[in-house]
Amino acid sequence: MVKICLACAALLACAAPAAAESRVAQTLAEDAKLYVTAPIRWDGRDWLHVGETVALVAAAHQFDDDVRTHFVSGAGAPLDGRDPHSARDALPAAAVVLGTWAAAFWQQNSDGYEEGREMLEAAGFTAVTTTLVKYAARRGRPDETTDPNDWRGNGDSFPSLHTSAAFAIGTVLAESGNDRVRWLRRTIGYGLAAGTAYARMDHDAHWLSDTVAGAALGLATARFVMKQRDDDRRGRLTFAPLPDGIEVGFVVDLRR
Repeated sequence: MVKICLACAALLACAAPAAAESRVAQTLAEDAKLYVTAPIRWDGRDWLHVGETVALVAAAHQFDDDVRTHFVSGAGAPLDGRDPHSARDALPAAAVVLGTWAAAFWQQNSDGYEEGREMLEAAGFTAVTTTLVKYAARRGRPDETTDPNDWRGNGDSFPSLHTSAAFAIGTVLAESGNDRVRWLRRTIGYGLAAGTAYARMDHDAHWLSDTVAGAALGLATARFVMKQRDDDRRGRLTFAPLPDGIEVGFVVDLRR
């Protein structure tokens, strides 16, 4: 999934003019800084959501073994550590990103280009966060061990990167665009994300709690990215020093 996201980024960079590339790079740098430092600005409600997510993942963990047994008939599944379905499970989310850009290019729609950029940014931020948590958790995958409590080993199961990226991309698709087709966007966006999570468990690549944690990361990151764009469209104050004082301005992006 990370390689696919990087390939999409290269494709977008080749298609964008130099001025647009500069603006996209600046926006990405600003968003990355805000994303990394976001916990500093969280309020009580934000921390409550974190607690709810932790509780939900912990609840899902209680059913990890039962869910694996349902999908792969318990201990009879081979523990070879292979993941032959990885690329195939990543294709639906990648297809949504490429499809969004293709439609934007065909219609010359700036909103479509921005939606595709948000998908890629959300997936990229989510991929980095998911990878860091993987290295901290070191959980064994269900195709490597039958013990759902195999933490701090040499695994990389928790959270599911396919699921987190799919939910990041799917959420942007679901919550962008025209409200008249919101039901369709949400059906496709959240449907492909849930389908990806299901496929990862069906292919014995992840535990249930891996996918729940991945979904939470993807959702939260997508909403963060979309909120940044909403804030930009509402406008911002600017300050500039003058010889005899300070110039104050209010900037609104009218390019959309």
